[in-house]
Amino acid sequence: MILKLLFLLLVPTLSPPDTTEVLDASVVTAFRQPDKIIPAQALQGEQLEKLSALSVADAIRYFSGVQIKDYGGIGGLKTINVRSMGSQHVGVFYDGIQLGNAQNGQIDLGKYSLENMESVTLYNGQKSTAVQSAKDYASASAVYLQTRTPQFSGNRRTHLKATLAGGSFGTVNPSVLWEQKLGERVSNSLNAEFLYTTGKYKFTYRKLDGYDTTAVRQNGDVRALRVEEGLFGRLDDGHWRLKFYFYDSERGYPGAFVREEPGKFRHEDRQWDTDFFTQGSFFKKWGNYRLNASFKYAYDYLHYLSDPRLDVSTMYVDNRYKQQEAYLSVAQSYDLFSWWDVDLAADWQFNTLDADLVNFVYPSRNTVLAALSTSMRWTHLKLQGSLLYTFVDDQAREAGAAAEHRSEWTPTAVLQYIPFRGKNLSFRAFYKRIFRMPTLNDLYYTFIGNKYLKPEFTTQYNVGLTWDKSWARGIFKKVGATLDAYYNVVENKIIATPASNQFQWTMVNLGLVKIRGIDAAVTTSLALGPVTADLRATYTYQKAQDFTDPDSPWYGGQIPYIPWHSGSFTAAFSYGRWNLNYSFIYTGERYESVANIPENHAQPWYTSDLSLARSFALGSHELRSTLEVNNIFNQQYEVVQCYPMPGTNFRLILSFIL
Repeated sequence: MILKLLFLLLVPTLSPPDTTEVLDASVVTAFRQPDKIIPAQALQGEQLEKLSALSVADAIRYFSGVQIKDYGGIGGLKTINVRSMGSQHVGVFYDGIQLGNAQNGQIDLGKYSLENMESVTLYNGQKSTAVQSAKDYASASAVYLQTRTPQFSGNRRTHLKATLAGGSFGTVNPSVLWEQKLGERVSNSLNAEFLYTTGKYKFTYRKLDGYDTTAVRQNGDVRALRVEEGLFGRLDDGHWRLKFYFYDSERGYPGAFVREEPGKFRHEDRQWDTDFFTQGSFFKKWGNYRLNASFKYAYDYLHYLSDPRLDVSTMYVDNRYKQQEAYLSVAQSYDLFSWWDVDLAADWQFNTLDADLVNFVYPSRNTVLAALSTSMRWTHLKLQGSLLYTFVDDQAREAGAAAEHRSEWTPTAVLQYIPFRGKNLSFRAFYKRIFRMPTLNDLYYTFIGNKYLKPEFTTQYNVGLTWDKSWARGIFKKVGATLDAYYNVVENKIIATPASNQFQWTMVNLGLVKIRGIDAAVTTSLALGPVTADLRATYTYQKAQDFTDPDSPWYGGQIPYIPWHSGSFTAAFSYGRWNLNYSFIYTGERYESVANIPENHAQPWYTSDLSLARSFALGSHELRSTLEVNNIFNQQYEVVQCYPMPGTNFRLILSFIL
């Protein structure tokens, strides 16, 4: 039945494309793509370069409605939480195809560099473009990481960029980017990067007897190698892409710093990662019909070591995990009229997980997704609706060990209203109901898993507006503003609870979280003579309450680590070959536990970063130098309790561009 459903969805039922001959000429043809109904938050190109950011996690901090959980320094785990729904409700897409982790559902954004990144985009709800995979509909929110596509002008056939960065904590970070034009329609890109850091930095803390002292963060070292190879091709009204990705690292995981007994716990945990994936995509347009097909194979290896002889707070763990993923997707779109299109997408994904754990059941998972959507556009009104079907079937080596198969239908409705022609003012609203399956760890982890877990559902309501205006003369060149109010509900939230003792826990469906919030952003561009400035400010208010247990004294309290108020500000100034950039991030007061009591209250924190860049012409080549000073006021703060963050630090970057 599943194979029959896949066949019917994947094979086009439309008439074959017409066979009109097209002369082979050097002509760039643009075809209409429907406008995005849900505006996105995006950082791209020079905006990314101007931020004092090393990884994707550093850049995403500047978006409204986002919290990054950072467990300290370069080596610490970094996960994203959008509008308080949890990191496992965020889909992360790399060049249009989702990054997967069937084991625990979390993507460590600290592993993904900005060196070859063209844009980082955040969508609340879902991306609303045509010819997108069924996976694009399957998350409460989504982050899209788009790497650089080679572009050549004139007779140039080669681009070469060599970069050497270094700075505090013994950081050394060389990289090279080589782009080659292989033909009129085919190009190649090779990007390699190495990162080493000791991860050692000083921080201050207040001891129990009342005076401040200084300690050094330990076991935060990282050694990482990343290599990406890409092939890019252009077609008449289409394109294709093939990517190979390899990542290998060894890192220490800095543990919690306990103030009562500083230095007692050495935290010598180590982790080794080897990740590889190859993926490809094909897009083609024939008249009113568009087709997008993609595939992926991924292999992830993780080795985790924790030794109680080095850290008395832990038990001995020496585990190895191997994940494999195969993925196929076909998406089709047909324009019924110039104002109305219909889209059909089908995805198939297969995951396996191996681990050297006692009594491990060695699970595998088949997932089939099918999405039917339609979009209608008039002068003042745009509508989009989608219906997603998800079927999940788990298998295990032992009879009866696997969870029952599950199937769900989930809808989305989006509206945009533009009241005045040419006034650049629009109103929008969306409703989305989506779920996330329990991860393989939730279901099958030894002594912890619970195969009877239900999916975790989220329901989202959002209303908002966007306004922008441009001027040809005067100081102000462009001003834009967005404002959104939202209400989210997370049902059947999966949480861990103690079982027979404090060592053995189990996963249960108990949680109910309700989130009310406001996101706002303002951008402006100015020009005063030869000086230009780009300013951007964001603000978020969130009231995220835990309604899990009516008998709990903490019923209705703010959930951990969600501040009521947060925001960011960036300013980029340019004068000739000089660039000065300032960025500021603020996180307001919050609680570090479900118990909203003074002992768990966390003070607000903020950081300010500054960078100065200068480019030099060397004949037909270019040399760029950048000096970054981060946390310039040496703010002592913790994103996660007992995981202190670095104080003032610097980075020097030299890039040679051929």
